[in-house]
Amino acid sequence: MDIHEYQAKELLANFGVATPRGAVAYSPDQAVYCATELGGWHWAVKAQVHSGGRGKAGGVKLCKTYNEVRAAANEMLGKHLVTNQTGPEGKVVQRIYVEVAEPFEREIYLGFVLDRKVERVRIIASRFGGMEIEEIAKEHPEEILQVVVEPAVGLQAFEAREIAFGLGLNLKQVSRAVATMLGCYRAFRDLDATMVEINPLVVTKDDRVLALDAKMSFDDNALFRRSSVADMRDHSQEDPREVQAAEHNLNYVGLDGDIGCIVNGAGLAMATMDMIKYAGGSPANFLDVGGGASPERVAAAFRLVLSDRNVKAILVNVFAGINRCDWVAEGVVQACRSLDVNVPLVVRLAGTNYEAGRDIIEKSGLPIISADTLANAAQAAVTAASGAGKQARAS
Repeated sequence: MDIHEYQAKELLANFGVATPRGAVAYSPDQAVYCATELGGWHWAVKAQVHSGGRGKAGGVKLCKTYNEVRAAANEMLGKHLVTNQTGPEGKVVQRIYVEVAEPFEREIYLGFVLDRKVERVRIIASRFGGMEIEEIAKEHPEEILQVVVEPAVGLQAFEAREIAFGLGLNLKQVSRAVATMLGCYRAFRDLDATMVEINPLVVTKDDRVLALDAKMSFDDNALFRRSSVADMRDHSQEDPREVQAAEHNLNYVGLDGDIGCIVNGAGLAMATMDMIKYAGGSPANFLDVGGGASPERVAAAFRLVLSDRNVKAILVNVFAGINRCDWVAEGVVQACRSLDVNVPLVVRLAGTNYEAGRDIIEKSGLPIISADTLANAAQAAVTAASGAGKQARAS
């Protein structure tokens, strides 16, 4: 789960990370009011969307007057901001953040990520701030500093000092940078985060170290014990299909292909997508209905997959263990009869009550394509999708 910049700064400030003063606004008038309350002579008006690259896309405006603040807010609010991370559809701006724009001398990159390969928190820092980490790694790989934190003891002050000195900071700046790094690590650990990124972390003329921007992502599986973080979720910034899937406890990730997948088990879902690619097709989604695939849940999965207009065929692949093939078959038949399933449907069932499930499918009288193996099912789905695509182009 991602949160907005202003929310990340609020959380990090609770752990001792210094940030510029700012306030969130939902209208141009409120933005001007925020600027008057914050004081100062320069303000940054920032679009609040779950994406990086906002500055290049016009999502960050520096303003010197209240009229400029109002104009910037009016330009951003309600618009779709398209960045290099949002895709061509962009993301709608429903709120902005008005922040005191303080002059600074240096920009630094600082990130904390969960390195699943080594099962540790990895700290990444560079003196080249204000750039995407991918650009830094490509153009200045020698300038990337990394530390892997030992979880038994956590981030130690001497490790943070080594990073700070490696970034070329002076003694005053080092002590403040160390406080920032230790605060970020505590926030990462205590809030079940998977990523904390401050880009840029700036150094002012009076040697202060401020988080000028901040991003945080969290482990969805831990949100049940982080209610304060869960309350920050903004569904308008997420794929509506994934929001709908979460309501039915379905594991769903939208992709760019045209073959919808309904599978029980994450590993089998990955294998199904691989077989579709091997057969020359492209999966439209990852969808794991889980071990308790009741007819109601299967029907919900169908509605979710059919909501993607790019889907030209659907492949249902179930290997039943805890689950039962006859349950899944009932769900498939129920979905076909209650929903407008206007694309070819391929079903492959194996495991518990396999024969009963096949009988339900065959006796339904519905135009469902049955397959005995995953390879056959994938090939049938690719062929069906290709035929559906040709018919759509002909019409």
